[in-house]
Amino acid sequence: MMGEMVVIAMTIVAIVLIAGMSINGIVDKVMQGKRLRYEAKAGQTGPEVREIAERQQMIEDRLRVLERIATDRGTLLADEIEALRIAKESV
Repeated sequence: MMGEMVVIAMTIVAIVLIAGMSINGIVDKVMQGKRLRYEAKAGQTGPEVREIAERQQMIEDRLRVLERIATDRGTLLADEIEALRIAKESV
């Protein structure tokens, strides 16, 4: 009786192991396909992505300056605004 239980348990473990490895392989292939499609799509829109990234960086830079202006009471607000205008004109 005990020997039969061991055989049944080992069979169940083997089946679960094989099923888990199969599912892992399938998920890996699906994710690899999605990654390849994403990379192919990103390669086609490269200049657009770069432009968006540049604009985002510019907006983040401006936000940092505005946060500094809002939190730094020791400087004159008019000077900071003028510096922003000059920076904007040079871009």
